[in-house]
Amino acid sequence: MDTTKEKAAFICVKDTLDGAYPSLVLGINAARQGMESKIFYSFMGMNLVMAGGAERAKFIPPGMMGAVPGMSTIATGMMKKKIDKANIPSLAELQEMAQLEGVELIACQMTIDMMEIDESKLIDDVVVWTAEDFLKFARECKICLFT
Repeated sequence: MDTTKEKAAFICVKDTLDGAYPSLVLGINAARQGMESKIFYSFMGMNLVMAGGAERAKFIPPGMMGAVPGMSTIATGMMKKKIDKANIPSLAELQEMAQLEGVELIACQMTIDMMEIDESKLIDDVVVWTAEDFLKFARECKICLFT
């Protein structure tokens, strides 16, 4: 760990498109600005760092519309078309880009234990940290955001 670099940490707890994109976009941009950048995945966000999880992320409309059966499937399709039209990479592509640019993707140990997740199901190069490990890093961060 380079102690001379500024540090940035992002916490992702949702496995929806609107929950996943911010941490990746911010993490990548922090790394591009020369910061040591990490994304900590916990609770439902953990699904994003499991094999195939990024591809399964949905968009759930807010309010009553999100409760209508089948609406999240329609809304997800519409959102993915908008993402594609805007030439924004998919979540899986962004995760790969983030890792290539030095952003460390971190899985929460407590979530792994609580949800009985098999660590071999995590995507390549994801590390596992306890809350204490994350807090030790976060204390040194110039930026620490819950996305």
